[in-house]
Amino acid sequence: MFLFLLVCHQRHYKTVTMSFIEYGDTIKDGDTAIVFLGHESMFPVKVQHGTVTQTKYGVIRHSMDLIGKKYGSKVTCSKGGWVFILHPTPELWTMNLPHRTQILYSTDISIITMMLELKPGSIVCESGTGSGSLSHALIRTVAPTGHLYTVEFHQQRAEKAREEFREHGVEHLVTVTNQDICKNGFGVSNIADAVFLDIPSPWEAIGHAKAALKAEGGRICSFSPCIEQVQRTCLAMEEYGFTEINTLEILLRVYNECESAYLLRFRYESCKVMRLPAWLITESVFPWSRVQLHRGLLAALGSTASYCVLASANHFGYTEVK
Repeated sequence: MFLFLLVCHQRHYKTVTMSFIEYGDTIKDGDTAIVFLGHESMFPVKVQHGTVTQTKYGVIRHSMDLIGKKYGSKVTCSKGGWVFILHPTPELWTMNLPHRTQILYSTDISIITMMLELKPGSIVCESGTGSGSLSHALIRTVAPTGHLYTVEFHQQRAEKAREEFREHGVEHLVTVTNQDICKNGFGVSNIADAVFLDIPSPWEAIGHAKAALKAEGGRICSFSPCIEQVQRTCLAMEEYGFTEINTLEILLRVYNECESAYLLRFRYESCKVMRLPAWLITESVFPWSRVQLHRGLLAALGSTASYCVLASANHFGYTEVK
């Protein structure tokens, strides 16, 4: 049995400065916008006065074609083709961001957000920041009163993440730290509602994760590309008193719907006599043949699977695991 979800979006815009957590109505100089050529072809642009962007449909002139137009507008390019200019969202950013590292996609991000029980006002600690795919989604989830503390070992990636958060209007909701999480921790204690780890050796950071979590309750999630990492992480979680440990694998298969026409050759003569159409129009539903494979253990065997270990914290002494 299949459960088919039909998903559509309706955005309500208001006049604000561009931000990934508040939807503005008008494209302004300095905004980040998404140029949509099709579901399989889109890219981000930094809107700047006097700049042009080349597409396969021709040139987009920022001053004349973008600035002052409404988000969602259909823009005609110099060759006569057209594109849509979309307001950025964490989901669109995940699909179009510059990859400084492997990233998490929306399938895993959604289950991570749900299982960590995040909501507006939550305090979250994350390591590493990487390309910022998950970070943008976490920020949007905890806004407007929550906060994300994200730690990145690589200095240039940390600096680039700060720059992007500032450009995307969310810098007040995130603190980026450049340090080794396994040695120095998150730099905060007993305040986090949830901790997320996406690092090569998460078992070395479990102690720091526990120190960052609030004194009562709290949840932790670790994302790893192979089962051996998951096994070591689970042992470390048990050692530090975490309970209700689960390992998950999340797989997504998208189905496409289209209309097909078939020539009824065997009925052609009878169709002529009865004045019926010789073509049969049918609706077809079939799965896409292409899927994004790098995921990690949220949980399955093999380097292309995605494993995520989730656990609950039990502070003030350790839980005895039998």
